[in-house]
Amino acid sequence: MPEQNLAIFDTAIGHCAIVWGQGGLLGVQIPEANETATRARMMKRFPAAQETAPTQEIQSVIDGICALLRGERRDLVDVAIDDDGVPEFNKRVYAIVRKVPPGQTMTYGEIAERLGDKALARAVGQAMGENRCPIVMPCHRVLAASGKTGGFSAPGGVTTKLKLLTIEGAPAGRTDFV
Repeated sequence: MPEQNLAIFDTAIGHCAIVWGQGGLLGVQIPEANETATRARMMKRFPAAQETAPTQEIQSVIDGICALLRGERRDLVDVAIDDDGVPEFNKRVYAIVRKVPPGQTMTYGEIAERLGDKALARAVGQAMGENRCPIVMPCHRVLAASGKTGGFSAPGGVTTKLKLLTIEGAPAGRTDFV
């Protein structure tokens, strides 16, 4: 099994976790109730991960996540995500979502249209729910039709999604990245 490294770090919204390997990020964990719970969730997702000091490159990613969660307009689009094993459809969805800048949003339907078929909106939502790297892969910036919040599979659900949108200055209901 390829090497998996884990780091826990404090942010403005609590302790997050990151797992990486040679190909880039494997997973990001939004805060659980406390640091111990965040670590436990990440170890359940990545049982082979070894907690270690971040490399310079990964520390830069952590710094970017922390800055974004403090309300700075940080673009994490260039962060390498290891998408080995990710379905091709999801990769196409993620390529669109990663381009949505902080403070802006899109709808599932708008992404589906960019994929060539508005009927794919539900499949886009499923792809968002399978996102292994929230914040870096900004699924929180994707809303349901008419700007409704839609779901969010990370800890805290829709409340966390709204918190992230508020930090970025993108009120739920505004979809201006088209």
